[in-house]
Amino acid sequence: MLPAYRVVFDTIERLIMEGRLKPGDLLPTETELAEQFNINRSTLREGIRLLEQNGLVERGAAKRLTIAVPQILDLATRVSRALVLHDVTFLELWETYMVLEPAATRLAALKATPQVLEKMSDNIDEMARNVDDLDRFMELDLEFHSMIAAAADNKPLQIARQPVSMLMMPSARVILPRLKTYQRVVTAHRNIVAAMKARDDLLAEEWMRKHTADFQRGYELIGYSPFEKLIEEQWASTVAIADTQVQGTGTRASVKTRGRRS
Repeated sequence: MLPAYRVVFDTIERLIMEGRLKPGDLLPTETELAEQFNINRSTLREGIRLLEQNGLVERGAAKRLTIAVPQILDLATRVSRALVLHDVTFLELWETYMVLEPAATRLAALKATPQVLEKMSDNIDEMARNVDDLDRFMELDLEFHSMIAAAADNKPLQIARQPVSMLMMPSARVILPRLKTYQRVVTAHRNIVAAMKARDDLLAEEWMRKHTADFQRGYELIGYSPFEKLIEEQWASTVAIADTQVQGTGTRASVKTRGRRS
């Protein structure tokens, strides 16, 4: 028999997936929910906590429970931690990145608006002005790749690439100051955007593939083996922000909603 708190989670999750509870809908109060499920409030809170950790509910005004949509960054953080715990190697990440990042770039070349392309050009110009500031340069590098992912306008692709990107990109923080490849990165970005502005999706994809190939070459040139699990610089910050997971199993009941929040 499933634990009572899991009944709460499974029931509300099912109602969300069926579309009977929608983002913005208010759930009843904890007291009312406990009565509906015929459980005490402490058990109910375990189920609610699990829903919150999965991004399905959040506490809004007056701490009222509201149906939410899991954020891509939250999902990516959990997946990134899982990859680290599975001792993923740099090579495995790079092989995946080599598939996803060029694909995102090709889509972005076809879909990006002129306004987005100009913002990307502005990003590159600022990168060129900050080659002596590693922190700012890395911030702009991440922003550039995030803009491409957003411009691709493909949610499954964004969800798939984000956890890999979170673990891959920190390798640049190790490579850049040792190999002094700042200008090489700026040039690659300029070539990618030039192809995107020309709406040449295949050329944009090819330039991103070349740019991504530099990751592996740089990683090996500074003395790391791509066949070994990730170096600490790549996973430490990601693991630090990962959400705590709750394990367990749940039952069924009905939930009366309170309508949508204003």
